[in-house]
Amino acid sequence: MDGPKARVLVDCGLFQGQKELRLRNREPFGVPARTIDAVVVTHAHLDHTGYLPALVRDGFRGPIFATGGTVELSRIVLPDSGRLQEDEARHANRHRYSKHSPALPLYTEGDAYRALDRFERVPTDTNVDIAAGFGVRFRRAGHILGAASAYVTLDDEGTIAFSGDLGRPEHPILRAPEPMGPADHVVVESTYGDRAHSDAGAIDTFCDAIARTAERRGVVIIPAFAVDRTEVVLYHLKMLMEAGRIPNLPVYVDSPMALDALAVYRQAIASKSPDVHDWLYGAPDPFHVGRITEARDVEASKAINQKNDPCVIVSASGMATGGRVLHHLAHRLPSARNTVLLVGYQAAGTRGRLLAEGATALKMLGRYIPVRAEIVDVPAFSVHADASEVVGWLATAPKPPTACYVVHGEPVAADAMRDRIASELGWVTTVASYRERVRLDLPRNGPLNGPG
Repeated sequence: MDGPKARVLVDCGLFQGQKELRLRNREPFGVPARTIDAVVVTHAHLDHTGYLPALVRDGFRGPIFATGGTVELSRIVLPDSGRLQEDEARHANRHRYSKHSPALPLYTEGDAYRALDRFERVPTDTNVDIAAGFGVRFRRAGHILGAASAYVTLDDEGTIAFSGDLGRPEHPILRAPEPMGPADHVVVESTYGDRAHSDAGAIDTFCDAIARTAERRGVVIIPAFAVDRTEVVLYHLKMLMEAGRIPNLPVYVDSPMALDALAVYRQAIASKSPDVHDWLYGAPDPFHVGRITEARDVEASKAINQKNDPCVIVSASGMATGGRVLHHLAHRLPSARNTVLLVGYQAAGTRGRLLAEGATALKMLGRYIPVRAEIVDVPAFSVHADASEVVGWLATAPKPPTACYVVHGEPVAADAMRDRIASELGWVTTVASYRERVRLDLPRNGPLNGPG
């Protein structure tokens, strides 16, 4: 096999969750940044884009290819990530609770803006040359606005399909993922590889938790990812309040990034983006809850914690790993009147996971906070496909690939996904290892597919 003509990276995110995973963000990158010719990004969430500012700072000078929706949301997500890391480093240095002296951000807001200068928009369902011997085609993935599966073509090794994060067949705002196209190799996510979403009763659980909290004069805190989850939560709050299923409470959205992302979603609907359902075109704003307050500055955020009447606070981050939601949790967790509603995936090692698992105290902002509030987990609100939905998407492939590599899941979930794909689809499937290398030049009728 001849040497590669170029080097292309697909997604470039931050490790999240357990400390041993987060520490990988500080390790040297797997290859020198300057040797990468191009990057392909499937969507704007930080676990897929969040390392790009460091990559550019360390010498990457090529283009970053993404859909229009991903570009618009990355313009919000990446600078916010840089600011947040700078703020957290300053806070840690001021209060001296970091093991590092001084605590330093992984990258800065300025690094993020330099990374954004390298983004190039790619229309979906269009073949685009991205580097010598490489092309890409994006297909709608339905996870968040702009999310796509990436089909990377290599001159001599065929097509590699990267699922990215797959959305669900039913989403209140976004259209479902497109069926899988032809591919010679597949890299598939496994976030919920060992679980099925229980949609039945999820809305009832959500409603009951809010109603109970209002009855005891408490406050509902909803940690929500700033991109898409906030939109889904506001949509449901609006529909449920209008239907009289939950009290008409004040709603505070306390996340400048979430509010900026909300504007991108509204613009997508107004411009009739093919990512969103056509029944939203020209309809009333699906996110405008009647008594909504948008908290953009710090003073407005602090003022929310002076409210003692029942209300709903929607704030980032979704796994309580950082952001303004930490201040709301620190203020409200000690009271049994209040409720924390977890409405998305909570990675191992995050505060959200600890709450879901029944933690009685939570460390944040340098101190331990007692947990007396009610904790309600509603994972069916996730915009990640569950195990059956992922397998169902793979089953739409016109033919089996040479091999399928499972990624983006905790070990138990990834192993379960591998076993289901192998059992139900009969594909050669493995869980990819950290920094593993594989060859893609096996003959199509070679030993992996039977006698040669």
